[in-house]
Amino acid sequence: MKIQSNYNPDVLSCLANLSSDEVFTPPKLANEILDLLPKEIWKDKNATFLDPVSKSGIFLREIARRLLEGLQDEIPNLQKRIDHIYNKQIFGIGITELTSLLSRRSLYCSKEANGKYSVLSSFDDNQGNIFFDTTKHDWKNGRCSYCGASQSEYEREQGLETHAYQFIHNNLPNKTKNMKFDVIIGNPPYQLSDHGHGSSAIPIYQKFVEQAKKLNPRFLTMIIPSRWLAGGKGLEDFRKDMLGDERILLITDYINAKECFPGVSLGGGACYFLWTRDSKADCNFTNILNGKKDTLVRKLNEFPIFVRYNKATNIIRKIKEKSEKSLSEMVDSRNPFGISSSIRGVKSSLKDGVTLYSSAGVSYVKRSIVTQSQNKVDRYKVMVSKVISEHAGEPDKNGQMKIVSTIRILKPGEVCTDSYLTIGEYKSIKEANNLLDYLKTKFARCLMMQAISSINLSRDKFYFVPMQDFSKPWTDEELYRKYKLTKEEIEFIESMIRPMN
Repeated sequence: MKIQSNYNPDVLSCLANLSSDEVFTPPKLANEILDLLPKEIWKDKNATFLDPVSKSGIFLREIARRLLEGLQDEIPNLQKRIDHIYNKQIFGIGITELTSLLSRRSLYCSKEANGKYSVLSSFDDNQGNIFFDTTKHDWKNGRCSYCGASQSEYEREQGLETHAYQFIHNNLPNKTKNMKFDVIIGNPPYQLSDHGHGSSAIPIYQKFVEQAKKLNPRFLTMIIPSRWLAGGKGLEDFRKDMLGDERILLITDYINAKECFPGVSLGGGACYFLWTRDSKADCNFTNILNGKKDTLVRKLNEFPIFVRYNKATNIIRKIKEKSEKSLSEMVDSRNPFGISSSIRGVKSSLKDGVTLYSSAGVSYVKRSIVTQSQNKVDRYKVMVSKVISEHAGEPDKNGQMKIVSTIRILKPGEVCTDSYLTIGEYKSIKEANNLLDYLKTKFARCLMMQAISSINLSRDKFYFVPMQDFSKPWTDEELYRKYKLTKEEIEFIESMIRPMN
């Protein structure tokens, strides 16, 4: 029996990724990003394109395909059109020798630009316009001055890959040094091991974006991890610059990176952006989650803390209209009673002692151990675990988060270690109970989620949560009415936050 199949996949969609830090771009995603560029650019025989972090060559191949179609009328002869486009318009820099060969194979149909099977007729060297030169790190005090790589980790013998990427090590190919590119596009490496504890690593993708901006192209678009939106290790200056840059006209943010990189686990999601040299405007920001898109035109630095979800942005705007104080004013700074998280008390109560809550449970310690907030010891207060409920900060299989893990009232004579935060101080248990119930609402926890960038809670994570009158209890329904939330906004909160018992 003869079996017929029309399945003819693009070979570049079948490649195994180099690692979770150097991820191949699927053809579908590459074209989604290329669609951001103005259509007329594909008919411009003078437009120049650079992928400074070429891996599979997918961006270069798809750029060539679009130009070959767009310049048919301008250059009717196919071979002349190919030679012009590949010689004058398209350039790439491999991140390793292997990926430079793969990129040439994708673009020229040969791993050597002047090889027997190359589609070109005019290159006299094997690199063509896809370059790779072995680059060395610049070691200073055990670190590379360009990328921050650890000398003990990346100083390797000759012949081994050093991950000293040309583009960010001041080693541009001679042919491109004085060029002005219309488009710089790519999917850079994401991080480097920093030889720290466990799998500690430093982000590196921001350095490719910064270097690309220095070349001042007409258009810059890259796909990078979304972690920069919340800041983090080595990203604060980059984040501040990006959020204040009005030339970023578009960001598409995949909350779950698996929706754009199938099979790749990338905590915090992934996003691509479009930066333009000659235009300024508010950003067209799109969230994508479970195939659903939500787009809002907004200023990226509208709030002191970046709000990732568009629907949450509208909710926060409504809250801000009431000019209420932030609940963060009631949250103690870390280590509320000056008791280390490693401290453990005794099993039996002590005369003139206090009850201690730690990650190990309940014990008893001398009152003298309290070195901070002594005035709160004999008041009612709410205790919240510093570590959020979700492992690695990721939602459950339904896309929901609980945010708050341990939460309880500390009675007079009860304190906690540095493993917890405390909120408020009251003479009566009634107000403490009302605050506790408020923090359990989906409304409050959803607002906390908007400020969370790691698995830890701190005072600033309560910035968007508005203060309430705690002489009365609050429910989600009352809060939705108070802030005049729409049905769509309520559904957003309900879909993002799990109930608490």
